[in-house]
Amino acid sequence: MDVDSDAEIVEALSYARQHRWPVTVLGGGSNSVLAQDLAGLVICVGTRGIDVTGERVVAAAGEPWDKLVRQTIAAGLSGLENLTLIPGLVGAAPIQNIGAYGVELAAMVETVHAIDMDTGQALVLSNSDCQFGYRDSIFKQALRQRVIITRVCLRLNRDFSPQLDYADLQRWQVLQAPENITAEQVSRAVAEIRQKKLPDPAVIGNAGSFFKNPQIDADHWRQLQQDFPGLPAREQADGSWKLSAAWLIDSLGLKGLKVGDAAVSDQHALVLVNSGKATGQDILVLARQVQQQVMNRFNLPLEIEPVVVA
Repeated sequence: MDVDSDAEIVEALSYARQHRWPVTVLGGGSNSVLAQDLAGLVICVGTRGIDVTGERVVAAAGEPWDKLVRQTIAAGLSGLENLTLIPGLVGAAPIQNIGAYGVELAAMVETVHAIDMDTGQALVLSNSDCQFGYRDSIFKQALRQRVIITRVCLRLNRDFSPQLDYADLQRWQVLQAPENITAEQVSRAVAEIRQKKLPDPAVIGNAGSFFKNPQIDADHWRQLQQDFPGLPAREQADGSWKLSAAWLIDSLGLKGLKVGDAAVSDQHALVLVNSGKATGQDILVLARQVQQQVMNRFNLPLEIEPVVVA
């Protein structure tokens, strides 16, 4: 069922309760793996609206994420430029705490508005209420399948301060006049980098990065450095180290590994693709094979990043 307003969401939930149907909520579906056919009622959120007032932006859950990025940049705001070209809808962004090129959505979230699926009551969660973590939030934990996000309020910036720490953006920066870099230029650069590195889901089905980058403590990192000198990692603010899951998979020669029509992308080792008629189960079997091989070689667990809908 497509819903275009908060009232229609409440009505749909009431209808499902009357029929004792389970409810599954989908946005764009770009970060979901359907493990089986879905029973009950599927609610597809299609609400629209983006309001910009000063540095505050309120976006409806059904708005395409990249449209929001482009619209805020056009309004003279910065903060979202590194998150350019991430597929999906606004409502999914806080669930995943989407991030790219050194920027996470959590840094800009003011509040998240939602509807309780059991009661139909409206909820407002502050940034701290959302319990954001690396590709994580309360919406993937305690509130999973308990609320429907309706809108997201962000606090952005009029004064632009580029975040160019990642190697791809540093290489791009060298070719620019540093005093003239704009949010729009960074957005275009990020789009070009993503298009070169990642397979287009409009061309070949995929859910983007399929595994989280493992985070380990400093002692563990020092040991891994000795055992695997080429392993790249980035130190985090809390002193932990974030490893490259793509490097782990690629170093094992797993690009092209297949289960039926599910395959590890030849273009990027972190992406699993559907090259034909792969099922959700095919994707998950392939994912488990990748996880097992990484565990066998590096003794590191790989956590699936997309939401598995079962």
